[in-house]
Amino acid sequence: MPTLKTLQLLREAKDYFFIALGMIMYAIGWTVFLLPNNLPSGAVPGIASIVYWATDFPVQYTYLIINFSLLIVALKILGLKFCIKTIFAVGVLTFATPVFQHFVTGSLINDQPFMACVLGASFCGAGIGIAFSANGSTGGTDIIAAIINKYRDISLGRVILICDVVIISSSYFVLHDWEKVVYGYVVLFISSFVLDQVVNSARQSVQFFIISNKYEEIGKCINKDLHRGVTFIDGVGCYTKNNVKMMFVLAKKRESNTIFRLIKDIDPNAFVSQSAVIGVFGEGFDKIKVK
Repeated sequence: MPTLKTLQLLREAKDYFFIALGMIMYAIGWTVFLLPNNLPSGAVPGIASIVYWATDFPVQYTYLIINFSLLIVALKILGLKFCIKTIFAVGVLTFATPVFQHFVTGSLINDQPFMACVLGASFCGAGIGIAFSANGSTGGTDIIAAIINKYRDISLGRVILICDVVIISSSYFVLHDWEKVVYGYVVLFISSFVLDQVVNSARQSVQFFIISNKYEEIGKCINKDLHRGVTFIDGVGCYTKNNVKMMFVLAKKRESNTIFRLIKDIDPNAFVSQSAVIGVFGEGFDKIKVK
C-alpha cells in the first residue's frame, strides 16, 4: 500500500499535469482563435493583445512581465505553494503561446468572428477552470480573483468579469472598432460562464459528519491544510453501545474533494456523511445580513 508521502507526491504531479493541460487549452483559445481575428480578451492576455496590436511587441513577453510583478504581491497573501503552481502555469503559457503562433499561421476560422469568439472563449474559460481546480492559476486577474475568493465566497468568474471589463473597453483605443469590443464582451461572458461550470463555483457550503478512530489525526489535518474548524462530538453506537467520537466540519463546496482525500489517506474505513447546507454565516464564510 502506498505511503502518505507517495500519495501526496502523486497528487501534486496530477495537479501539475492538469495545470499544464489547462494552459495549453488557454493558449489554443487565445492564439488560434482570438488573437488572429483581433478579438480582445480580458486579464493580462488582453493587455498583452492590446500591446501587440499597437506595437507588434510579442504577447508572451508582456504577459510574463506583468505576471512577474503580480506574483511578488501574491507571494505574501496566497503563500508559496500557490505561487509555485502559478509560476509553473505562467511558464507553460509563455512557452506554449509562441509555439502555437508559429505552427498555426493565421486563423482556423476566417470571416466568422462570432464562431471564433465562442470557440476561443470556451477554450480559455475551460483552461482557467482546469488550472483553478488543480490549485493553480494563469496569473493576472486570476491572482486577484484567488485573493478575493480566499476571504469572500464570491464566484471566481464574477470577480474576473468585473476586473476585465476595463481591459476589454480599452481595446477600442487600438482597434477603433466597437464591433470588436462587443465581441470582446462576448468572449468575457462566455469564458466566465465556462470557468464557473468547470470549477463548480455555486455559492454553496457543505457539512461533514465523520466517525473514525483516527479522529485526532484527521481533525489536525483539516485544521492545518484547510484552516477549517473541527468540532468533536461524543456519541454512543446504538447497536454496539461503544463510545465514539464524531467530527462536525463546515466547509466550502469546492473543498469537499480535499477533505475526502485527507480522510481516505488517513482512514479509508472512516464513516463519512456529507450534505449541502443553505447558508453558513460567521468567520470564514458569509457575514450575517439582516434587512
